[in-house]
Amino acid sequence: MSTAPTPALPPLREVIAAHGLSASKALGQNFLLDEQLLGRVAAVPGDLAGQRVYEVGPGPGGLTRALLRAGAEVSVVERDARCLPALAEIAEAFPGRLNIQEGDALAAQPDLAPPFHIVANLPYNIGTALLVRWLGGESWPQGWASLTLMFQKEVADRIVAAPGDKHYGRLSVLAQWRSTARLAMKVHRSAFTPPPKVMSAVVHILPAAMPEGLRFAVLEKLTAAAFGQRRKMLRQSLKGLPGGLDALNATGIDPTRRAETLSVEEFVQVARVLSS
Repeated sequence: MSTAPTPALPPLREVIAAHGLSASKALGQNFLLDEQLLGRVAAVPGDLAGQRVYEVGPGPGGLTRALLRAGAEVSVVERDARCLPALAEIAEAFPGRLNIQEGDALAAQPDLAPPFHIVANLPYNIGTALLVRWLGGESWPQGWASLTLMFQKEVADRIVAAPGDKHYGRLSVLAQWRSTARLAMKVHRSAFTPPPKVMSAVVHILPAAMPEGLRFAVLEKLTAAAFGQRRKMLRQSLKGLPGGLDALNATGIDPTRRAETLSVEEFVQVARVLSS
């Protein structure tokens, strides 16, 4: 399959001007126009030739182009109807390889047969909610082979943080208890139009073996309680979680510790007791 650039596509800035597009603050949009940088993002999952990719919030389609040029078959979901004509032009340039769905990503599901990769410059206002959904559920893995997602750098730091790090919290545990997460690349705010107030970063997540004997819903409630009052000792923060203090005693974890000091494995141990 050819991955050569398609000369029929004009520069992204021209596309945005031709369609009168502007980033919507209400939709959490910031357009990424540097095609060399977009190519680097598309390369993070590895060789995508012949692979299926799901993209959320493509906007005018900068990352979409990069994924198609990498040889992928791409399915996108876009809420902003203003961007659909620009995406349709990309579909014409890559016949049969781009499926466009109009809708809210929070209400949509990937319409691809597994395994597929999820690659997206996520809208800031729904990024965390989508990540928790893709990491969640009782069945594992969910069908995705990898997640390559751009977030505000502060959120990315929380996803990959280790115990004791100031960024370590609920997202860290949910992202690392049955998958591996790494910071793949940083993206300067100046790369976006308009430039956001904060730096961004791309996180790469791969599914791993799922620990036995616990349910995701239990781990989610445990981490929400533990980090909801992160400055307090566990004996205080878990007081309102049924069975929480008993589970600490059963695992031998000191109830005077704070949530940020527990390893992912220790959270798994407590959740396992609660699940039983």
